[in-house]
Amino acid sequence: MSAGPAGKVAMVTGSTRGIGRAVAQALAEAGAKVAVIGRDQARAAATAAEIGHGARGFACDVTSEAAVNATVEAVETALGPIQILVNNAGVTKDNVFLRLGDADWDTVLEANLKGAFRTIRAAARGMMKQRWGRIINVSSVVGLIGNKGQANYAASKAGLLGLTKSIARELASRGITVNAIAPGFIETDMTAALTPEQREALARQIPLARLGTPQDVAAAVLFLASEGAAYITGQVLVVDGGMVM
Repeated sequence: MSAGPAGKVAMVTGSTRGIGRAVAQALAEAGAKVAVIGRDQARAAATAAEIGHGARGFACDVTSEAAVNATVEAVETALGPIQILVNNAGVTKDNVFLRLGDADWDTVLEANLKGAFRTIRAAARGMMKQRWGRIINVSSVVGLIGNKGQANYAASKAGLLGLTKSIARELASRGITVNAIAPGFIETDMTAALTPEQREALARQIPLARLGTPQDVAAAVLFLASEGAAYITGQVLVVDGGMVM
């Protein structure tokens, strides 16, 4: 078996922009057959075309069990059994907790945590038959240390770590590893709006003195998806420039 993802089918949720797109690009360039997943079909298809290397775009709302099941089936029909699953889809609805309504709590937990659960449940069946698989959940350092104004987001990302460890224990006997990545402050659309002063203040919190790039996170995914990580499961790989060490 090859050391990398070449020839394997990889499904990446939330991969039309930011970290997810960089992950899909890296996997495709490494030879994987990549399913780019986004809520909008046209955008997913356009992103897949830009990535190239035979990537295909699929629309999926991870808050819908029916949509997740149908998308996994469509991916496997088009590309073959899923062997690598990267759960990156997520949303934010930030507010201080006293003003955080039930609807915004539910929206974030439904997408970030339950969406990952649904996708793993649907994709793992095929992995179990193959007795090989790599499941990688994109969490956040916020799930480890919390953050003001993000109680819902932090709870969803902390829950993702518990989900990762539990499923890792259940699937280990089938040759499937399940790990999480916890990015720190990464150069994405969310950080693009920061002022120079805010960026400087953030950099002072980071020993490596810079924000990370989506490619930094993608490199970690490539490692966890490889044969080199075959004896690693149930772990959290923090990609944050040393911020929370």
